[in-house]
This record gives sequence, C-alpha cells and structure tokens, in this order.
Amino acid sequence: MDYVINTMTNLAQQTGFAFLKPGNMIMIVVALIFLYLAIAKGYEPLLLVPISFGMLLVNMYPDIMSDTGLLHYFYLLDEWSILPSLIFMGVGAMTDFGPLIANPASFLLGAAAQFGIFTAYILAMVMGFNDKAAAAISIIGGADGPTSIFLAGKLGQTGLMGPIAVAAYSYMSLVPIIQPPIMKLFTTEKERKIKMAQLRPVSKLEKILFPIIVTVVVVLILPTTAPLVGMLMLGNLFRESGVVKQLTETASNAMMYIVVILLGTSVGATTSAEAFLTLDTIKIVILGLVAFAVGTATGVIFGKIMCKVTGGKVNPLIGSAGVSAVPMAARVSQKVGAEADPTNFLLMHAMGPNVAGVIGTAVAAGTFMAIFGV
Repeated sequence: MDYVINTMTNLAQQTGFAFLKPGNMIMIVVALIFLYLAIAKGYEPLLLVPISFGMLLVNMYPDIMSDTGLLHYFYLLDEWSILPSLIFMGVGAMTDFGPLIANPASFLLGAAAQFGIFTAYILAMVMGFNDKAAAAISIIGGADGPTSIFLAGKLGQTGLMGPIAVAAYSYMSLVPIIQPPIMKLFTTEKERKIKMAQLRPVSKLEKILFPIIVTVVVVLILPTTAPLVGMLMLGNLFRESGVVKQLTETASNAMMYIVVILLGTSVGATTSAEAFLTLDTIKIVILGLVAFAVGTATGVIFGKIMCKVTGGKVNPLIGSAGVSAVPMAARVSQKVGAEADPTNFLLMHAMGPNVAGVIGTAVAAGTFMAIFGV
C-alpha cells in the first residue's frame, strides 16, 4: 500500500500542476490573451503566436528554460546576437530601399523619430535604472524588437531582455492602434489631405551602390553597428544585385521564418512569472509606450516643419513612419492619409522614412555601445 501511495505522490509531483503558482496562472492568462489577439484579431500573428506560445510553455514547465531545456538553446542565439542580426538580413532582402534613395530627405524624418529613444533613456535613468539598462530599454522607442534584443545582450542586460523584447514586439504589433491618434493630434485635416508628387525612378545602379555606400560610411563611423547595419545591407544587396536570387529567396522566406520561430518562442520563454511580474517590468512597459509615442510625435512634427519649408509639398503623416516597424508604420501613414482623402497614396513616400528608421535605430544602438565601450 505504501508503494502505491508513494508512486501516486511522485507522479502528482511530476505533473505541471505541481509547478503552478498564482503568478504562473496570471502569465498563462496573458499568453492566452496574446494568442487571441494574434489569431482572432490578426495583430502581427507572425510575432505574437510564437511569443505567446513560448510564454505559455515556460509558465507550465519552467525547466524548458533551464540550462538543459530546449528553449534555453534557442535563447542563447538571442544572447549571442545571432538571431537579431539574421532578422535584419531578412528585412533587407524583403525591403525596397528605392523610396529612400529617391528622397534622401527621408533620412531626416527617420532621425527625428529617434528622439523617443533618447527621451526614454533619460526617463529610465530618472526612474532608477542604471545607464546600460536605461539604454537597452530606450530602444523600444524605435519599435524594433531585434535591435532591442541585440542591445540588451551586448550591454549585459539579459535579466531585462524578456520584458524589453515583449514590450518592443507588443508595440510593434500595436502600431495600427497607437499611432493614428497621435498622428491626428499633431496634424490638421488639410495637412493630412496633402498629396505628394510621384517619386523619381531609381536606377538599378543606385540600388546596388546604396547598401555598399551606407555600410562603408556607417560602419567606419560606428563600427559597433556592423552586425545589424551590415546584415541589413547585405540582405538588400542580395535583392538588388539580381545575381543571387536563391540567396534572396532564402533570406527573405525560409531563413526569416525559421529565425522568427526561434526568436519568438525563446523571447516568450523568458517571461516566467518570477522574471516578468515585477515593478521593473511595469516601468519598462510604460517607458516603452512613452518612447514609442514620443518617436511618433517627433516624426510627425518634423514632417510638419518639412511641409512648411517645402511650401506644402510634404504630407506630415509620413513622419510617423520614421519608427523602425517595417512596413507597418508606412501602412499606417497610408491608412490615415486615405481616411482624409481616399485618393491619397502615401505608402511609397512613407517607406523612405520607414527604412531610414530601421537604419536610425541601429545607429542609436551602435551609439550606446560606443558610449559604453562595448
């Protein structure tokens, strides 16, 4: 009889119920809400489905992130900055840099949107985070998950990587909800109706030279940006050279999707109740929202300045696309502009600041790394 009792007790202790605590149950509910938003509402399912499922797994079976757990090995690829860099290669292979080349002034809008990052950096210091933690948190303002993970790993802030990554990807997913009210607040209906002249055609030679020149200039000035900017430009060179179609297809499809699965589930698995349900997490979520809102606002405000300088030739809405969420932010600029005038087409104009924002966020991360001597 004792044998039966001991056997049943041991079995009970090995079930997932033995690990469950109130905090784990809260995180399981959060994971299920994220899954609902991804599947039922379509909020960036490629990101939210793996992240929320990783969150679900780790809060039912914590050992999956132990030193010998499956997702721990995925997570090491985040810490080593491998997955974020590969994501950038995929983004480069998928993205047409033509609008940015056709309108180099878009770089100014991309730079303006980075004010959110440095605002969040100062606020994070005020809220009690050390300088490196504040820098890692502030990159959320660029709405760039891979760069947030990359910088957190490089600055040794792995303890905060989970909340930072989840906040960054959450705000990336919520771009269509967060940005429009801010865009409408800082623009008039007349400004939103401005139609921009068609962009000039960009030659194949320009498209080939652009990633090479950007890599040389940026990496010589900030060598620490090489992993991100270098991979972004390499992916784009695959695309524009036209001689490596197999590499372009692999980088933009198969590799990209594999990396998203590995990165998403490992990021979600960092959100155990013990690590996630803390005061610091709440601060990070708030700081990320402030940074993203400020970045959107400063982009639009600088767009208004360009509108005045050019005599009304620039629609300020494209400034909001200066954050790094490609191509979501550009689509939001198009959507808000079309609401004011259904015949207005801003997508390609917004892609310029959007691509500039990707480069700008990588440069901001490289600047922090240079400051801290990483």
